[in-house]
Amino acid sequence: MCAAREGRCGRRQRALLCCVLVAAWEAARGQLRYSVPEELPKGSFVGDVAKDLALELAALGARGARVVSPGRTQYFALHASSGHLVTAERIDREQLCENEPQCVLRCELIVENDMKVYAIEVEITDINDNTPKFRVEEMKLRMSETTTPGSRFPLRVAHDPDLGVNSLQSYALSGDEHFSLSVQAGADGEKRPELVLAKALDREEAAFHELLLRASDGGDPARTGTARIRVAVLDANDNAPAFSQAVYTVRVPEDVPVGSTLLRVTATDPDDGTNGDVKYTVNKITDKALKLFHLDAKTGAIKLAMYLDFEEAQSYKLEVHARDGGDLFDTAKVSISVTDVNDNAPEISVRSALSEISEDAAPGTVVALLHVQDRDSGANGEVRCSLGEGVPFRLERALDDYYSVVTARELDRERASEYNVTVRAADGGSPALRSGAVLALRVLDVNDNAPVFAEARYSARLPENNAEGALVLTVRAWDADWGQNARVRYRLREGRLRGAPLSSYVSVQAETGALYALRSFDYEEVREVELWVRAEDGGAPPLSSNVSVRLLIADENDNAPQVLYPPAAPGPGPGPGSGAGVGAWGSASGAWSWAGVELAPRSAEPGALVAKVVAVDADAGQNAWLSYELAKATEPGLFRVGLHSGEVRTARSPLARDAARHSLVVVVKDRGRPALSATATLTVVLAESVAELLSELGSAAAPAEPAGSLTRWLVLAVAAVSCLFLAFLLLLLALRLRRWRRSRLLPPPSAGAALRGVPASHFVGIDGVRAFLRSYSHDVSLTADSRKSQLRCAGGSCCDTLPARPPPDEAAPLRGEDAAAHRAAEPDGLPVSAATAAAPHSLPSRSPLAPVFDSPWCRVFPSALQVSFDGESVTSTCLFLLLYPNSL
Repeated sequence: MCAAREGRCGRRQRALLCCVLVAAWEAARGQLRYSVPEELPKGSFVGDVAKDLALELAALGARGARVVSPGRTQYFALHASSGHLVTAERIDREQLCENEPQCVLRCELIVENDMKVYAIEVEITDINDNTPKFRVEEMKLRMSETTTPGSRFPLRVAHDPDLGVNSLQSYALSGDEHFSLSVQAGADGEKRPELVLAKALDREEAAFHELLLRASDGGDPARTGTARIRVAVLDANDNAPAFSQAVYTVRVPEDVPVGSTLLRVTATDPDDGTNGDVKYTVNKITDKALKLFHLDAKTGAIKLAMYLDFEEAQSYKLEVHARDGGDLFDTAKVSISVTDVNDNAPEISVRSALSEISEDAAPGTVVALLHVQDRDSGANGEVRCSLGEGVPFRLERALDDYYSVVTARELDRERASEYNVTVRAADGGSPALRSGAVLALRVLDVNDNAPVFAEARYSARLPENNAEGALVLTVRAWDADWGQNARVRYRLREGRLRGAPLSSYVSVQAETGALYALRSFDYEEVREVELWVRAEDGGAPPLSSNVSVRLLIADENDNAPQVLYPPAAPGPGPGPGSGAGVGAWGSASGAWSWAGVELAPRSAEPGALVAKVVAVDADAGQNAWLSYELAKATEPGLFRVGLHSGEVRTARSPLARDAARHSLVVVVKDRGRPALSATATLTVVLAESVAELLSELGSAAAPAEPAGSLTRWLVLAVAAVSCLFLAFLLLLLALRLRRWRRSRLLPPPSAGAALRGVPASHFVGIDGVRAFLRSYSHDVSLTADSRKSQLRCAGGSCCDTLPARPPPDEAAPLRGEDAAAHRAAEPDGLPVSAATAAAPHSLPSRSPLAPVFDSPWCRVFPSALQVSFDGESVTSTCLFLLLYPNSL
């Protein structure tokens, strides 16, 4: 006995070890299997997924792990904090897997960041949650009183959706001694109750018999369902109905229209009357089949009440009774098989997808994880997936019905910045059904493109003497990248020009690429500038490109011709032939220079070469083309100058009457616009020998009064006058300040004794001086000829009364001011006539007396003055101030 126990323990240990090994093997293959009972509440523990798959709990939530179940209802969920697989809904095994011996639900664990998927299978075990139930609460039987004891009558079976011991196990009958219960086991193992007549019936004794049938399952505790049986005792009926066949079989497509007759069962009864009237009923049928099929009780036709769906159930089995009026019956079985029709298009579910990807992603990068399924079967359920044409992606099968969309080659954002990847799925039906899904993917930019200039080489012409800061040209570069990677900035490449940094000559605007000249160029110094401009984008690291820029300096006519011969004479100013400017015909000092003296024999023939004026121009091209012209000569017609050669030749033979010494002024012009010129002065002496030349030059070299000494004296005189005028202004200012200060600090001084008899109103103080005022009346006759003008002063017109001196804070009216207004303000003043208001400056400007009135020795105030000029009368007034010192 001990050995037997040890054997059984060893077998159990080996079985347990096999189960552990199988679970470990399935976990290694990426599949997990768990088992849970049905009807668990929501959130119940199913399995430790993180532990079984060796996943870290901390990284499980960060990687975007989630559980996906096929179909619309999600039965399981993943606890991210614990890594446990829990129920998401209450699971009813009978609803999900009716009549199935094993109920397995499948789901997938998807880790989005790792693009991995794991298959999980959960077996739902049965519990005793269903009570055996009869289709009808009361069964009615009709039996003939001639029925022999021992006759059996089948009863309706009870239905229990549970499995195993939880399913229907036994029947029990109670209520009457005339009947007993017999339970038969069918070929499929199903228990079928039969009512057995134990004692002969007597309708006169009892017309009805009431029985109670109980159905019990094997659960703990057991569940029991009941049905009442009412037996009516009838007269004798000796023939039962008989079906034409024991089993009826039919195959229908799932798309058969509702209301169609699937098949017809037929039973016959040879009895007459009600005993031969056959009625058809369904004895055994599932709840789902009861909703789908309808049996016509009179005709036996089975019609379709709802649409069939091959994906839900492929076959249905029914048990039909044919019962006559005497309650005799026959039984037949009906098997309805559903054939598949391609009525389901493939379903594409995006389990995980990226919305953006960098353009430098390596080929093979997973961008989406798709689940594709077709609910049809056979060829109708075979799915072929494909991608749209012209996209750099391909499909790879990941696991069973899972596909990965991966990059097929390197991406280029500059060619396509975003993709709408269309995934197409088609099944194998005829005709094939198709479906599609669109994945929107944006390509992120990477700085992989350097700026590109619009031109391979830039060149520009810049006139010399340009303004500082002048715009030369603009370079332009484009970057095919985006955002900061496409922002282009420009700068000069380092270099030197004529020993100075290139950046001191030109600069480039960093944002626009505009090239500016920082200084004025001189063609004679710099004729062209070669430089490089760099364009650099804003990427990290930045990319750049260079372009060559050539600046050609265009010549301007900014240099006058320079005379090389005759040479410039030394002296304080530019001498003859110095080329100092246009119109410099001669020496600034007035002395002739020996440097420009040429000898010409008196016996020279016409066209003889006397001298040659040599000049150069620093400009180029047309601006440097020179022409020569004889501008001035002592003896016109004696000499001529070659237009382009500058050679001075005799135009005719010298005559005896021609002077021995000739001065020639030659103008040298260029062909610029405007033309610039220079002059050269030549002294040509007509002599036969050098001795005669020297004597002629010696006689003409007497020094004259230098013109510079007169200029110096004039400068000294102007300086002296200016100094005197400045000193006078300073003195006048000092006197004014002194008088102002004394008027503030001291009372006004008393008048002198010599003028005690004169009223005080006859004096006015001006700048510390007392002035005695008298009025004079003058008659002036003026004509156009100033020599005939007359001035007559009338002595009787004098008056010895004048207005009082105005207060110190009021300025006394002088020449041209409104004296009448000031006189009117004084209480002691005399009335002033209208003629008094005329100012002396109302005289005509050409009047001969105007200088008299404007004399600095006279202060002019309004008084009666009658002026007659060319028959016109002018009234004016003049007051002469008689000046007296303060000591008087």
